[in-house]
Amino acid sequence: MKQSILFATQNPNKVREINQLLPSFLEVIPLQAAGITEELPETQHTLEGNALQKARYAAARWEGPVFAEDTGLEVDALGGEPGVFTARYAGPQRNAQDNMAKLLRELHAHRDRSAQFRTVIALIRGEREHLFEGVVRGRIAEAPSGSGGFGYDPLFIPEGHRETFAEMESQAKNAMSHRGRALRKLVEFLKNHH
Repeated sequence: MKQSILFATQNPNKVREINQLLPSFLEVIPLQAAGITEELPETQHTLEGNALQKARYAAARWEGPVFAEDTGLEVDALGGEPGVFTARYAGPQRNAQDNMAKLLRELHAHRDRSAQFRTVIALIRGEREHLFEGVVRGRIAEAPSGSGGFGYDPLFIPEGHRETFAEMESQAKNAMSHRGRALRKLVEFLKNHH
C-alpha cells in the first residue's frame, strides 16, 4: 500500500531529486497540492532548526505526515560557511552563479579546499518529530564545471572522485549525495514504522 507524505519545499529541483530517489511505496505530495504556496519560514541558526521549522509550518496546515529538509555546504577553511546561509550566501536573491562566485572569492587565499554537503531531514508524524542526517565529504573545485544538478554542484567534487556533482549522471550523484543518504535513512524508518 502506498504511503503519502507531504514534502515541505518550494524548490522544484529538490522535488525532482527526491522523486528520483524514492521507492514506489512512497508518494510525495508537493506543497501546492496542500494549498501551501507561501515561502516557508527559515529563520533558525542551524540546518536542524530550519528543517524542523519548515516541517512544523507545513504540519500545522496538513493532516498527514510531513517532511522538510535543509542543506548546507560547509567549507572547512571558512569555518563552516556558508552553512545555514548556503542558498542566500551572496544575497536574498538566491542566485547560484552569484553564490558560487562569492565562494570562489572567499576561498581565493586558502589552500585547504575541503568541504562537506550536509542535509538534515525533519519528519513529523502525529506528535512525533524525527531527524535524519546525510553528509558527503569532498572539496571545492577551482572553477565551476558541468551543467547537471543545481546550486553549488558545479563546484563540489565528492571524495574519491575527479568530477563535480554537476558533471555526474544524476543517478551516480544521487547514489552518494548528502540528500540521498539522509533520504535513505528516512525511507528505512518509514518502512519499519508503518
